[in-house]
Amino acid sequence: MFKSFKSLQNHIISMLDKKLPSYLTYHNSEHTLYVLEKTIYIANKEGVSKNELLLLKIAALFHDTGYINTYDGHEEESCRIAKYELKNYNISKDEIEVVCDLIRATKLPHNPRSKLEMIFTDADLEYLSTNNFKPFGDLLFQEMKHFKPELTRKAWDAIQIEFLQNHKYHTDFCKRYKSHRKQKHLKQLLTLNQ
Repeated sequence: MFKSFKSLQNHIISMLDKKLPSYLTYHNSEHTLYVLEKTIYIANKEGVSKNELLLLKIAALFHDTGYINTYDGHEEESCRIAKYELKNYNISKDEIEVVCDLIRATKLPHNPRSKLEMIFTDADLEYLSTNNFKPFGDLLFQEMKHFKPELTRKAWDAIQIEFLQNHKYHTDFCKRYKSHRKQKHLKQLLTLNQ
């Protein structure tokens, strides 16, 4: 039986709070907890098993830990950290590989190959269809400016417009209940940037 998920959560959130660079205004512990919450929500709507839900929750905790050490290619680094940390928990190598596949599925552009990967990629970008779109987008803009100080709001809006135009939800639940809300954000951005 897997050791306490709550103890793993506390450990990983504490690690993120201590080790993530301060310029990560979007990819931080708050984002991790938000993705965890949305992963549970969408997984329950999609009717996964108890063990599948546990693997999804573990992936949510670890999916951005790689940012501690690298920005580009953080997904593979997140897998390395997950493999190292999960040795202390009663979880099989096959289950750890599923966790890593879920983490890798968040690499853009998304190309999920399983139902669990579909759930997880939708949870990672669920905010695109919510009232969090602007505040979370502003945090991501601030984070991007660390790497590209010359990035303007107009250029950022263009990036967001292109991203929204190309993004697709994968689960039945998100296609049905989230896609139209995401389109509203796209229309607002297009109107603002005419």
